[in-house]
Amino acid sequence: MAIELLNREVTPETNQAPAPTPDNGDVFGRIGTLETRLARSEREIDAAQAVRYRVFVEEMNATLNPDAMRLHRDIDAYDAICDHLLVIDNAIEGDIEDQIVGTYRLLRQEVALANGGFYSASEFDIEPLLARHPDKQFMELGRSCVLPDYRTKRTVELLWQGNWAYSLKHGMNAMFGCASFPGVVPEEHALALSFLYHTVLAKGEWAVSARPELHQEMNLMPLEGINTRKALSALPPLIKGYLRLGAMIGDGAVVDRAFNTTDVLVVLPIAAISDRYINYYGADAGRFAS
Repeated sequence: MAIELLNREVTPETNQAPAPTPDNGDVFGRIGTLETRLARSEREIDAAQAVRYRVFVEEMNATLNPDAMRLHRDIDAYDAICDHLLVIDNAIEGDIEDQIVGTYRLLRQEVALANGGFYSASEFDIEPLLARHPDKQFMELGRSCVLPDYRTKRTVELLWQGNWAYSLKHGMNAMFGCASFPGVVPEEHALALSFLYHTVLAKGEWAVSARPELHQEMNLMPLEGINTRKALSALPPLIKGYLRLGAMIGDGAVVDRAFNTTDVLVVLPIAAISDRYINYYGADAGRFAS
């Protein structure tokens, strides 16, 4: 489980774009009292882990390792090598622990390969995908969550502004990561999974599959039996957002019993992102991310 609980749809062209903020290299945008930036200290990472615990364990009933449960923190070994994107509400009085309302975990390919690989590799066979693109740099998105009161368009907009600016800053060519359906019974999501399989399956040079021992069939309904409107309505909003950007979905779902989710792999080449989103977020966002 890596990407979950951004529960409102976003249509960027109808909303105010996050404002670039050139004063700090790790601040990627602001809307009102909210800003998105990278975590600057262990204390801020700890606060992000606490937010993740509140969402994944207290809300979604995930079961973490005993130390994580005792500490009330969603924490694993990847936290030490990832950058942590935050959404902060500066209107909240108190310490930084109280101000973090959303987070993403970002892992660049060069860092991943120097430290044992990507998190998603535990569920999906991504090595062939990487091998087919030796000239590209991949970036993994993971552990995304937003506190319930902040599941609004502006929060999601800021997270995407951060992802976009970060990818440009570091010269990334593609993003990928797990996206989650609630529950551990793929058949309960037959309409949505079948729609993804028939319409946006990653093929050719972008093909990627679930690990064979974990592979759950996504092709649960024939194409002619799928009502597109109902299928789109059945998709988690975050997955719909990825599809609008031009994302593809790997072949096969994976049941993650610890996090009580059914996961699919999202693959998003930077070059595939539609012009309207590039115009909205800014093709030269790196100018304030450097």
